[in-house]
Amino acid sequence: MRRLLPVNDDVADREWTLAELADAYAYPETVGPWLRANMVSTLDGAAQHEGRSQPISGSADMRIFGTLRGLADAVVVGAETVRQEGYRPARAREAFARRRAAAGQAPAPAVAVVSASLALDFDLPLFSAPLTPTLVLTGAAAPADRVRAAEAAGVHVLIAGTGAAVDPARAVAALAEHGLTRLLTEGGPRLLGQFVAAGVLDELCLTVSPMLTSGDAQRIAGGPSVALPKRFSPASVLEEAGFLFTRYRRTDISGMTRSA
Repeated sequence: MRRLLPVNDDVADREWTLAELADAYAYPETVGPWLRANMVSTLDGAAQHEGRSQPISGSADMRIFGTLRGLADAVVVGAETVRQEGYRPARAREAFARRRAAAGQAPAPAVAVVSASLALDFDLPLFSAPLTPTLVLTGAAAPADRVRAAEAAGVHVLIAGTGAAVDPARAVAALAEHGLTRLLTEGGPRLLGQFVAAGVLDELCLTVSPMLTSGDAQRIAGGPSVALPKRFSPASVLEEAGFLFTRYRRTDISGMTRSA
């Protein structure tokens, strides 16, 4: 990475350290949980290419990706994204070890998988060999045999809905009750759309990739629409090699605090 600078800033053309990125993306002081999303989109709005986000990403985007994970208590992700992207356990990184220890965090964030059916392979490393135990968020009516299979594999199952499906607001509350308040969702688009529709997304970190793909790829958020568009305000913009790293926060949050 050659440089990563605030747009219109006169800082020297140099690479930001991970410590500087961590300071720039630090979670705000809040009352209760804070849910941020990290997504990437092409100039024409595609969140994926051939079903995966990697082809529209880049090295600087991956540094932001790693930094956001290094700051989070838990990474919340949909089951389909786990399958498509081949999710593995989050790893501990020396660059964030001291910061995480000072914040009382585990060495690596937990991964929290949202799934109604629990149709997941619990022999995968994400579930069988995580540094921090993986969680599954599901509904009260989830298949009992799949819940037992998850628990037998050492997975923590959190109930966050009265039916089979997960209620987004209850998912955030369930993680907070588990002591996980610095939350990061990496999608997919359907899960992000559910968080948006439920009004529980506090912050969006959106990488704008300098690519055009055409086609019919998903946007960064899909699923249920909202009665009125949700208003967010820009918090920062960074740039490198044509990629824009934008950050937006909800406009209805006063003093950057919100109760659970």
